[in-house]
Amino acid sequence: MKILVLNAGSSSLKFQLFDMEDESVMAKGIVERIGLQKPSMTYTAKEKTKFEKDEPISHKEALQWVLDTLTSTDHGVISSLDEIGAVGHRVVHGGEDFTGSVLIDDKVIESLERNKNLAPLHNPPNLTGIYATQTVLPNVPMVGVFDTAFHSTMPEKAYLYGLPIELYEKYKVRRYGFHGTSHHYVAQEAARRLGKDIKDLKIITAHLGNGASVCAIKGGQSIDTSMGFTPLEGLVMGTRSGDIDPAIVIWMMRELGMSYDEVDNVLNKKSGILGLVRGRSYDMRDIEDWMAAGDEEARRAMDVYCYRLKKYIGSYAAVLGGLDVLVFTAGVGENSPILREIVCDGLEFLGIKIDKEKNNVKGDAIISAADSKVTVMSIRTDEELMIARDTYRIVRGLK
Repeated sequence: MKILVLNAGSSSLKFQLFDMEDESVMAKGIVERIGLQKPSMTYTAKEKTKFEKDEPISHKEALQWVLDTLTSTDHGVISSLDEIGAVGHRVVHGGEDFTGSVLIDDKVIESLERNKNLAPLHNPPNLTGIYATQTVLPNVPMVGVFDTAFHSTMPEKAYLYGLPIELYEKYKVRRYGFHGTSHHYVAQEAARRLGKDIKDLKIITAHLGNGASVCAIKGGQSIDTSMGFTPLEGLVMGTRSGDIDPAIVIWMMRELGMSYDEVDNVLNKKSGILGLVRGRSYDMRDIEDWMAAGDEEARRAMDVYCYRLKKYIGSYAAVLGGLDVLVFTAGVGENSPILREIVCDGLEFLGIKIDKEKNNVKGDAIISAADSKVTVMSIRTDEELMIARDTYRIVRGLK
């Protein structure tokens, strides 16, 4: 079976086509500038190609463009759309309604519409992608795979805030967690590569991209994670503040006269690494280059970033009651040896000890020293493959 995985953003549509017989990627790419002038598609099959259109297009038209390319004589990898057995959609927020991936039907769509306010930046475009697929591929089953679902196993003591309980009961204000598909994938991969049953392992996974989160995984289940009601909580990130005293928000509005939208913009788009280096960059590669050149602001930003991450690792080791495996993943986690070294330095008391030579790598590797009690790994995440696997599992069960 061939599975098309879609991730619809407000002005973009990422896609990958998998052949589930061997889980190979037949084609992948992204349509950008949807709804804007000069939309473009970057498409990779046998080679990388870029296409452009003159006029603005909708998500429906973007999806049709993708399908036309997948079946085209020059660039196609399938002869007919009939070869697509199912479509898997990344959906950021499932709320409490979805504790796992589901076959999308009218009831699921109704629930997603009802919960749009939980993720106003992400769920509406995710739904737009679902509606576009319904129109363009009306007879192909669709599956929703939720970023929040993996964290549905968190106990109450982990997901409840110290707020009036009515805010949870009436409005579902609680920790949900995100990046669940990534945390789930790399935890499974760590167990597989070590030849161990995931049910026997205590794992901490650190998904470090522009957005970043940590997850404590016991017996294959998420028991705590750093992101909360929204993806703003937790680690210092590329442009997000992470944990702050909530009274700072009140102070900004009262003393600086900032509006809700202005505060939201500062905390989500002007903080984190970007804020600490005065808006120069949020790319960790720039930070590392500037550090090497003696830039003290870059060094300070790296120190703050790593210190927050180190605190979470220590607290999650306590929550787990020990630690067997520590995994770094996503763009920064996979590709920054210096960051991994800084984070792990001083954690020897937890049994974490890295080998500097092994750590000098980008991508998949075991980077812990031979005498380290904890296995430290760098694993390339593959959220799209996890979505394809869940979609295949659910759709295959229909036959």
